[in-house]
Amino acid sequence: MIEKGKMSAFQMAIILYATVLATAILIVPSLTSRIAGRDLWLSPIWASLIGFFTVYVAIQLHKLYPGETIIQYCQHLLGSFPGKVIGFLYLISFVYFCGIILREYAEFIVGNFLTNTPMVVVIGSLIFVCAVAVRGGVEVIGRSAQTFSGLFIFPLLLMILMLLPDWKINNMFPVLEHGIMPSIMGAATPQAWFSEVFLMTFFLPFVTDRVKVRKYGYVTVFVILLTLVITNVTALFVFGKMTPMLVYPVMNAASYVNIADFLEHLEAVVMAVWVAGAFVKINAFYYALVLGTAQWLNLSDYRPLVLPYGILITLFSFWSLPNLQVVAHLLETIIPFNLPLFFTVIPSLLLFISLIRNKWRK
Repeated sequence: MIEKGKMSAFQMAIILYATVLATAILIVPSLTSRIAGRDLWLSPIWASLIGFFTVYVAIQLHKLYPGETIIQYCQHLLGSFPGKVIGFLYLISFVYFCGIILREYAEFIVGNFLTNTPMVVVIGSLIFVCAVAVRGGVEVIGRSAQTFSGLFIFPLLLMILMLLPDWKINNMFPVLEHGIMPSIMGAATPQAWFSEVFLMTFFLPFVTDRVKVRKYGYVTVFVILLTLVITNVTALFVFGKMTPMLVYPVMNAASYVNIADFLEHLEAVVMAVWVAGAFVKINAFYYALVLGTAQWLNLSDYRPLVLPYGILITLFSFWSLPNLQVVAHLLETIIPFNLPLFFTVIPSLLLFISLIRNKWRK
């Protein structure tokens, strides 16, 4: 086996939680509210159905092909050449997604905090740290995610609690003013983020307590759902109809915090959440990329691929994504289709083919 490391089901759950929410908590409220309006808090509920279904598909495929990732069982199901083609498309998509995540991170940090720092420094420093973690293997990724989980979760909860005095509950009403369809259509954006839980297929072969995988998988999706609903509700209660006009509603909400003129302007809390989450998220996609490539090429080790891919991802984040407007356009128009295609639709078709083949053999 290329990877000899191990992780627990809990560590895998932490990785999936941070992977989905790292970018979702900042961007999704604004994108969702543009379609769903004041019913944006309902959209994550409909979107979570994709998350639960994706976890089910990933676990079923893992049961049929234990110890393998989608790059490997593609070839068993479709044949060598078609399987290689699908695997190659996955690898290209991982480079694409890594570049977008990296650019999102850099645009936020440079645009809101390190305004005089060259973007190449911000991007280069993060990709270097991620490369070190990925080269360390699945154990390093799992332990680092577990370590950073507190930095990701507790500051976010603290900020939401401090915003309670600024909540204007009337911003929610009337509920379903235009029917249920706006909230369902608004789910198109968050469902793309929920589909990212399929990355678990690259960690399942290395989980020690596999009997807990199903439970942790579904619990992770539920906690993600709960977090997104609370985040969307917070944005709605604080900003109301202004939410669609804000790029980062959670960031803007942090500036509203004022406790006795002593504790105020918690923008640094948002930055801590963003940095910790982006680190875990890029690690997950980066690891899937290098491990998948090694499996696709039948290599004995993925570590020599870490540095070349790090350079490629960095270059892609500059060449193909020149500014924040392009990134925002991709997140609103292309990503809601690309992510579910690779993480839900194709795996579902593979599971269907596998079940048909097994039934035919019987």
